[in-house]
Amino acid sequence: MMPGGFTDPRPATPEIQQIANQVKPQLEKEVNMTYPIFNAVEYRSQVVAGTNYCIKVQVSDDEYAHLLVFRALPQEDQGPKLVRYWTGKTRYDPLEC
Repeated sequence: MMPGGFTDPRPATPEIQQIANQVKPQLEKEVNMTYPIFNAVEYRSQVVAGTNYCIKVQVSDDEYAHLLVFRALPQEDQGPKLVRYWTGKTRYDPLEC
C-alpha cells in the first residue's frame, strides 16, 4: 500500500459491515429514504489521521451505493462519519471515492 493512498479493493469483512451499519442512518437521512438491504460488498481503505473507508454497499436487488466513511483514531472516541456518498451504482462499477 502506498502511504496516503487507498488500498486495492478487497471483499468486505464483518468489521466493514459493522462500519457500514453505523453510517446507514446518516445515509438514509441524507437521501430521505430507507434501505431494506444494506450489505457491504467490498471496500478500500486509506490511513490518514484515522482511516478513510470507501465501501460498496448493496442497497437493493440491483442498486449499489459507494460510501466514503471516516473513522477517527480510537483515542478520539467518535463513531464513523459519512463524508460523501454516490448512489445509483451497479455491482460492476469500480469502487472509487
